Amino acid sequence: MNISTHYNITEGELKDKIILVTGANRGFGRAMTLDLAKAGATVIMLGRDLGSLETAYDEVVDLGYQEPVLYPFDLEGATPEHYEQLQANLLENFSKLDGLIHNAGIIGTMMPIEQYDIKLWYSTMQINVNGPFMLTQFLIPVLSKSDDARILFLSSSVGREARAYWGAYGVSKFAIEGLSKTLSEELEKTNIRVNSLDPKRMRTKMRQIAYPAENIENNPLPEALSPAIVYLMSERAKTLNGEQLTLEV
Repeated sequence: MNISTHYNITEGELKDKIILVTGANRGFGRAMTLDLAKAGATVIMLGRDLGSLETAYDEVVDLGYQEPVLYPFDLEGATPEHYEQLQANLLENFSKLDGLIHNAGIIGTMMPIEQYDIKLWYSTMQINVNGPFMLTQFLIPVLSKSDDARILFLSSSVGREARAYWGAYGVSKFAIEGLSKTLSEELEKTNIRVNSLDPKRMRTKMRQIAYPAENIENNPLPEALSPAIVYLMSERAKTLNGEQLTLEV
């Protein structure tokens, strides 16, 4: 299902919404954080690099948008105890969560499965799959306290149609698609809606790593695509559940 990126954000349309974004410190995560805050949501900015989180935080505040909350968190090294503490902090400070956007991820390396570095495989799967699984599991009780909650998994075309040499990244995105679909079925009769999203190509460092010969200037900036995230968190997308969404520029 295609989702247009040409969405006009209305001031205050996400007022009183609490939305957690992983990898909120750079690239698409930073862009969606800015637009969600512009729409009035309180964004919990989760990432492992405190310096870049603070830079993105300052951008939001300087623009006069809804002030976000910083939450330094390492998906690769986090234990169940860290996720339990995050759950407790959210319940204590916000009492609910209206959105969970799984944006953080690493690309690993491009090589045949036969030659793939085992340590890098584990690291990629930890950040791209195991982290989102644990984060979701611990935050479902917090999302359940919202009247209208959303979980959005950022995916990729290589997680919907297999492509050689994409290794752990491609496999991780297939896993994310499966996790998203399974959750959407399990939570179908609740207040939580679950979808996956392929944002397609954009001008990010990850894209440059994957396609080093590509002219990056031909790709849209993350800021051109992020208004669609506000739409997906808004009342207008309330009925979407179990969908494999794709951004359409």
